[in-house]
Amino acid sequence: MDLRERINTSKMSPYQWAIIGMCVLLNALDGFDVLAMAFTANGVTKEFGLTGSELGVLLSAGLVGMAIGSLCLAPLADIIGRRPMIIGSVGAAGAGMLLAATAGNMAQLSIWRFLTGLGVGCILACTNVIASEYSSKKRRGLSISIYTAGYSIGATLGGAAAVYLQSQYGWRSVFVFGGICTLSILVVLLFLLPESVDFLMTKRPRNVLDRLNRIARKTGHPEATVLQDVQILAKSKTNPISDLLTPANRRSTLLLWVAFFTTMFGFYFVNSWTPRLLVTAGMTESQGITGGLMLTLGGIFGAVLYGVLATKWNSKIVLVAFTVLSAVMIVVFISSASVILLALGAGVLVGMLINGCIAGLYTLAPSLYPASVRSTGVGWGIGIGRIGAIIAPLITGALLDASWSAVQLYLAVGVVVLISAAAVGMIRTKEPTKNTASAEELTEV
Repeated sequence: MDLRERINTSKMSPYQWAIIGMCVLLNALDGFDVLAMAFTANGVTKEFGLTGSELGVLLSAGLVGMAIGSLCLAPLADIIGRRPMIIGSVGAAGAGMLLAATAGNMAQLSIWRFLTGLGVGCILACTNVIASEYSSKKRRGLSISIYTAGYSIGATLGGAAAVYLQSQYGWRSVFVFGGICTLSILVVLLFLLPESVDFLMTKRPRNVLDRLNRIARKTGHPEATVLQDVQILAKSKTNPISDLLTPANRRSTLLLWVAFFTTMFGFYFVNSWTPRLLVTAGMTESQGITGGLMLTLGGIFGAVLYGVLATKWNSKIVLVAFTVLSAVMIVVFISSASVILLALGAGVLVGMLINGCIAGLYTLAPSLYPASVRSTGVGWGIGIGRIGAIIAPLITGALLDASWSAVQLYLAVGVVVLISAAAVGMIRTKEPTKNTASAEELTEV
């Protein structure tokens, strides 16, 4: 049995849980980054004298960077390794946050927000893969769910920090704080973050046996004495991106893209527009903000709930159930806006369910691809999802201008989320194909 199989079938070691913890911190950067920009928008607008459209461009710069980071940078992780891409991306994200604090105008701030987004987008794709690969099969759903909860934790704590810092020291202090926290995490990663076992076994870089044995010692598994004792995956001979649409992967890839696009469309719709649309549905402004907060708080528990259920039942079936229930609760949520307590309770459930859907997709995506294209597959799934996140506010704004009511908007989004349930249900889950390398290939390092 090779190291990959031992990790998959054995009890998780403290070191493996520490890896999951690092991934949680990195995912929290996404939540902090999104909320930090949202809460500093008023201060930035006043200082730079921005129009509404200019602020919209600024708010979109980070999301566009995230999409491009997932689509264009994450595939490099299948070529040079997950660890160097994560470390480089964390450095870029930290630098982008610190440089944002020095911006003298909207153009400069947009550039640094885009740089931060590039880093965060690549981080999410790579950490998703690392968290999946270092989890046992039994605990994988729970591990990815804990990882996914990092977004809501970062959004909640980061949003609170942003409100306090901006009130005391101005909007620039928020980005200084974010940059310092990000670079502090970078130091931890340099010492503790390992390379992906599957990447090492697939690409066989120099000193591969020593590197695998260091990981084996830390995870509590026996060391291999010679390279031939380690089962090696066959080398990928083609472009990782083109591999996503080969006959073996095409169906899973296209359905995964549909699922990510529609789920993130719904996720960013409810998280971005809920406070305002609740006001149009009859709530006060403070009640609308409270409703938005309920979504965020529910998200922390929802991701973990998905993981707990996925350890007991088939993870794909649990994901389909979460997605269908999300669509239903989105409609119930806005329909109950006239009854404050009922609406707030429904808001918690919407946040729990829609975040559980994200956790489910993060769990499902890595399992659909062999190690040679895993970061590429996950990165493109997340990148396509980010496109849905970018489009959701634009379509919502246009429909509001066309006099759509809040109930009509939430009903439409519920239908969109149901499309995700159908796509997930049609995906055929599979174990990545393993091929033992020939003796001649084993000597190549």
